[in-house]
Amino acid sequence: MSQIRTRIAPSPTGDPHVGTAYIALFNWCFARQQGGKFILRVEDTDQHRSTTQSEHDILNSLNWLGLTWDEGPDCGGDFGPYRQSQRSEIYRQHIDQLLDKQKVFRCFCSNERLDQIRQQQQQEKLQPGYDGHCLGLSDEEIVEKLTAGEPHVIRMTKPESGDCVFDDLLRGEVRISWSQVDMQVLIKSDDLPTYHFANVVDDHLMQISHVIRGEEWINSTPKHLLLYAYFDWQPPVFCHMPLLRNPDKSKLSKRKNPTSIGYYRAMGYLPQALANYLGMMGWSMPSGDEKFSIEEMTEAFDLTRVSLGGPIFDTEKLDWLNGKYIREDLSDAQFAERYGAWAFSSDKVAKIVPLLKQRVERFSDVAGLGGFFLSGLLDIDMDDFAHKTLDAQLQAKILQFSLWRLEQLQHWQRDNIEDTLQSLSNSLQLKIRDFLFPLFVAISGKAVSTSVIESIQILGMDICRARMRHAIAVLGGISKKQAKLLEREFRDLS
Repeated sequence: MSQIRTRIAPSPTGDPHVGTAYIALFNWCFARQQGGKFILRVEDTDQHRSTTQSEHDILNSLNWLGLTWDEGPDCGGDFGPYRQSQRSEIYRQHIDQLLDKQKVFRCFCSNERLDQIRQQQQQEKLQPGYDGHCLGLSDEEIVEKLTAGEPHVIRMTKPESGDCVFDDLLRGEVRISWSQVDMQVLIKSDDLPTYHFANVVDDHLMQISHVIRGEEWINSTPKHLLLYAYFDWQPPVFCHMPLLRNPDKSKLSKRKNPTSIGYYRAMGYLPQALANYLGMMGWSMPSGDEKFSIEEMTEAFDLTRVSLGGPIFDTEKLDWLNGKYIREDLSDAQFAERYGAWAFSSDKVAKIVPLLKQRVERFSDVAGLGGFFLSGLLDIDMDDFAHKTLDAQLQAKILQFSLWRLEQLQHWQRDNIEDTLQSLSNSLQLKIRDFLFPLFVAISGKAVSTSVIESIQILGMDICRARMRHAIAVLGGISKKQAKLLEREFRDLS
């Protein structure tokens, strides 16, 4: 492989994550600096969770940040298709090759048996993993089971002893015992490939020279290298980036910090500021400058200078940086134009106006009634949640349960939101008026406002999640012990 080719391969199963953008940025900078190509591939083998809306949002968010790609599902290329769901025949041909080589095997074990094995291994404090039961099946037994239509998966074989040793561009030599590596499922019972198989086949066929990904994939690398060896392929260069962290050093997660690119866009951050901030995650300009464009980052980029310490994603630092961009890069006219485009986009106005028009007598009423649509986190306190029958603890519970239920929605539509909240209200045996009270305060800052259901739909999950979390904190928060109890109760309701 003479040309440098990197890729980002998001799964369209949720909101566009800042972690995806972070990894995409470093892949983009490396490819651009080396005169190579940056590829976008959609890993949508999870057909139950993958949605076209999620794919659209991810691609739109990366474009918004300026991270354009040379090949992908929207622009084509010489190595397509660029959606894994459209590459089934390719995977089928390659798994047949491994079956012929006897590097993989059919596994007919039931979920019940696998659960029993897992429980026994846990009790005996053993490394969890498949026990190789179906490795001993004869050809006749396999044919018999296939003829009977028994469901099965295809697993990979692996060495029983020794270590897998490989070089990581950032970490040097990495050594992982084969005893810690499972006989990974490569083809699921629905004939779709797992990430591990599709990822290796696609990276090879798309001539990816450098795999730059998060460090959570380090322990999977032996499986991937083994597949490269089984196919007699040259593996790419691996580089495992440190994971983004919350200020408390925990892994960045939406339960503690807004993680969706959509949230930061909806809050009015500038794309160049967010891209700049992501570039500061574990890397810095040789000059020490904290404000730089992705083009300037590319010019000075050196992947080996990435720090392995988990970079802290701190929204206060992002606020400071975004403020610098607003003050230093935007003229008054540009500020007015950008603010107007953010606040009064035709799509947003079309949704908000019908709600406000029926409730105002003068244009001067609009700001007081609908100002929360143009706000971030609202200025609320405990007094705003005063209610005749609902105490603070119950209101926090309503908000938390509502948040969990709304996060499960695949289709963000008014009727779905209303049905979800009505069902939850019924499950908690609360009148809908009382149930919705803390939601009104959390979402609009007031006990009485525009329809809270329609407001939730317009604002979107990202903003609503942040406001509901903020409201829970105002109500006194939920301790770890309380959270466990609530999670158990929530599961029982579901």
